[in-house]
Amino acid sequence: MTLQAFYPIGTPGLPWTENEKAEWRSRQSRRRSYEADVLGAVERLRSRFDVVEYGRLEYAPDGSYPLLALKSRDWRDALPCVLVTGGVHGYETSGVHGALQFAERHAADYAGNVNLLIAPCVSPWAYERIHRWNPQAIDPNRSFREDSPAQESTALLRLVAPLRDRFLVHVDLHETTDSDESEFRPALSARDGKPFEPEGIPDGFYLVGDSEDPQPGFQQAIIAAVAKVTHIAPADGKGEIIGSPVVAPGVINYPVRELGLCAGITAARFRTTTEVYPDSPRATPAQCNDAQVAAVRAAIDYALAQ
Repeated sequence: MTLQAFYPIGTPGLPWTENEKAEWRSRQSRRRSYEADVLGAVERLRSRFDVVEYGRLEYAPDGSYPLLALKSRDWRDALPCVLVTGGVHGYETSGVHGALQFAERHAADYAGNVNLLIAPCVSPWAYERIHRWNPQAIDPNRSFREDSPAQESTALLRLVAPLRDRFLVHVDLHETTDSDESEFRPALSARDGKPFEPEGIPDGFYLVGDSEDPQPGFQQAIIAAVAKVTHIAPADGKGEIIGSPVVAPGVINYPVRELGLCAGITAARFRTTTEVYPDSPRATPAQCNDAQVAAVRAAIDYALAQ
């Protein structure tokens, strides 16, 4: 029998109060630069896209964070729209850099066929601290709803709202990491006053579809494309990935709107959440970025072919 050590903040069985949240925030430190890594990359793309500042996060004393999106310069109302989101969880690095890499290297391939809207880093404070939550210990990817407590989620919802029913595709780029099991899930359990129950980390890429509208052909087209770049996560001994039944190789489904997930913010027929595993000995950072790009390209290509 292995005893699980309790998270070092709070009291077992009791949800956090504002005091515990403040203690948690005091332990977070800036470990990389949103300005250098993301704003700098967006600036280099400014000549090729319209750059939209769709919000600004004021998180004193840590700083002010402009929220930027890239929009097709040749936007035409007659074309279908594609939304690409990254960095909803700021620590999931390839989500951010995969979105930027797609914009830089491949967006031009779709000019005249789709309108692109790319929000590469939805959670910049968390990006800098390599964390899942925002400063209030809120997970933006459980907060995409009208009464959202997360500024990151509210800002993105506001950006998307005028186009919500015009999107054909939405790809939300994520990672599943070893730190999910070592830090983020234990912290979540402690915050909510619940016991931590390990789920294990799948070794490889997988997708989360919408259980209300799963689009299996679409999901499998993405899996087939990504399999040329990196390995696909197998099901565990229960036929599951992170506690959910595997419905096709590398695919599980969630009720995305019910859970307040980013993948549910549009009415897109084709929507999915990617999950790359950057801690695998079989994957490099470049492969992870390439896998995200392959997923976006396959998603658009499949949708346009239908």
